Amino acid sequence: MAHKLLEKKLEDNNIKDVEVYSCGTFAEDGDTSTYSAKEVMREYGIDMSSHRATNIRNSNIQDMDLILCATNSHKYSVLQMYPTLKGKVFTMKEYVNTSPENKDLDIKDPWGCDIEIYRFCISEIEDVINKLLKKLFTFEK
Repeated sequence: MAHKLLEKKLEDNNIKDVEVYSCGTFAEDGDTSTYSAKEVMREYGIDMSSHRATNIRNSNIQDMDLILCATNSHKYSVLQMYPTLKGKVFTMKEYVNTSPENKDLDIKDPWGCDIEIYRFCISEIEDVINKLLKKLFTFEK
């Protein structure tokens, strides 16, 4: 969901030359998004029907300039698999965090939950993406 929402926001703001790529530490190559993810993203005007998962081992993660993970657990898994990426890997909230006292750096995984949890999750993701765009491109949204 973060991948597709970030792509949409980059496009909406006419930001080019940014590659957005996603992969999962436990993803099965070719898996589709859940029904709830597709439904929630449709509410944002995003079609997820063609999205397919990629396992991190089959990704080009080592070529990326910045790697943003949904959770600390994902971050640590990435760093265990690819220790040379240290300094490039952050949780999404960690990278944009403006208040150091905030210790909740995870975006909750909605997999297996009802659609309301997916809606909560995408709202967290949208908040982080807005802050990310402001941080990287110095504008509001």
